[in-house]
Parts: sequence; C-alpha cells; structure tokens
Amino acid sequence: MKRGVLAALAAAVMGVATGTARADPDVTMTHPPGGWTYSGISDNPGQVSYAYPNNLIERGGQRGRTLIEGRLKQVGNARGTPTMVVNGNAMPLYTGDDGRFARPYAFGPGSNGVEIRDAEGHSRKRVQFYEANRLKSLAKIRIILAWDDPQAELDLHVITPDGQHAFFAAPVLTNGGGLDVDSVDGAGPEMFSMTAPMPGVYHVYVNYWGNFGPGGYHFDESTRQQPVITARVTLVFDENTGAERRETFTVPMRKIGDLQLVRSVRRG
Repeated sequence: MKRGVLAALAAAVMGVATGTARADPDVTMTHPPGGWTYSGISDNPGQVSYAYPNNLIERGGQRGRTLIEGRLKQVGNARGTPTMVVNGNAMPLYTGDDGRFARPYAFGPGSNGVEIRDAEGHSRKRVQFYEANRLKSLAKIRIILAWDDPQAELDLHVITPDGQHAFFAAPVLTNGGGLDVDSVDGAGPEMFSMTAPMPGVYHVYVNYWGNFGPGGYHFDESTRQQPVITARVTLVFDENTGAERRETFTVPMRKIGDLQLVRSVRRG
C-alpha cells in the first residue's frame, strides 16, 4: 500500500565534510533513523568510519529503509530545484515548507558520498561516509529512478531473465533481486539491486502511475507541476569496484499511464 512519508529531522550530524565544498550553515544533513553506528577513526586523518545498518533487498514494505535527512534554508529559488547527488547519482531534491527533506537510499559497502547542490548547481554541502562493515555484498546491478515533479508518482519495473517482475507490489524476487527503495513520497529515488545476477536480458521500464497530494494518491492530471515529467534512470554495473560503469537515460513522461521501456541489457 502506498503512503506518504515525512520523516522528522534528527538532532545530530553524523559525517565528515570532504573536498572543497564549504560547510554551509544553511544546509544540514542528519543520520538515518537508528543512526550510522560510529566505529572509530580510519587510517586516514579526518575520516570517520561508520557501520551502516544492513540494507537487505528482502526488506518488504519499506522496513528498515535508510533515509538521508536534513534541512535546507534558502537553497531553492525561482530558477530551479536543489539537487542531491549520492555516489554520483543526481536527483532533484524537494522539501517541505520548512525546508526539511527525507530521501531514501540503499548504500553499498565502502565509501559513500552525499552532496547537496543549490538551484544554480553550486556545491553547498558534501559528506563522505566510510563504512566499517565490509561483509555486505556489492551490487552487481543497481538501477536508480528519480524524477522532477514532487506531485507525481513514477514506478520502476524490472523484468529479470527468468521472467520475474519487480515493482512496488512485488518488491522481492526469488532470484535474489528486488527493490531496495520504493519511494512513496515524491520524486524518488526508486532502486532495484541484485548482487548475483543471472545471465540473460534484463528489461527496465518506467511507469507514470499517478499523482498525489494532501488527500493521498489520485489520478487528476491537473495537479502535477511539470507539463512533461522528466525521469532519470541510471544503471550501475559492478558498483564500488574498479570495473564500475554506468549508463544514464532521460525519459519524458507525458500522461498518467505512460509505460516506457528504458533499456534492455544483457548480462553474462
């Protein structure tokens, strides 16, 4: 069942600013519910290690999803929308009236970076997390969907080589793949992951399912904010390894009910 989510802002920032981005007091980020567990200082000065909660594919019904939370002050304006970039994957960042945001994401092992950019594309906050728990498996296939209209609900659909179909009503597949994140509160991301993909062809689709507002989900076309909704689909292969490669596609969605084949890709 789809439902709106607005997570409350947590109290403490957990992370270390890296790179040249300035520490902007108008941008704060907080740890996900339950926290990233502190586990000591890494070998590199100024870097802090954390142990993320395990983001298992078999979470079902949004149990235990990891949220990136924070608050923006005067970052968006009439020129455009701020952007959140997670591990190089850029997504529009929409907030509530008070500037707070909560975006779900499923992190892999190793180093993970989160950056906030203002509407002009300037970096305002950058946090790098270094994971202590190295036992989790790397995602060999990760597919990420985000879009540019917070009043619209788009859905990611993936059909695997054995004919199984991952989507919001069936997030867990028996072959080990599934939806890590099925965003239920606007603009994504939605995410499919598989750590041991079977050989064959994978079909990736995007569906413009409907809209939502204060009264919940509905199918009134007039409530969306963009005349053409732009979906951004990123396929990441062999994530966080030296062989990592990615493909990004921009897909226009014009009306409720649109179903677009984004990519058919062969593995193995």
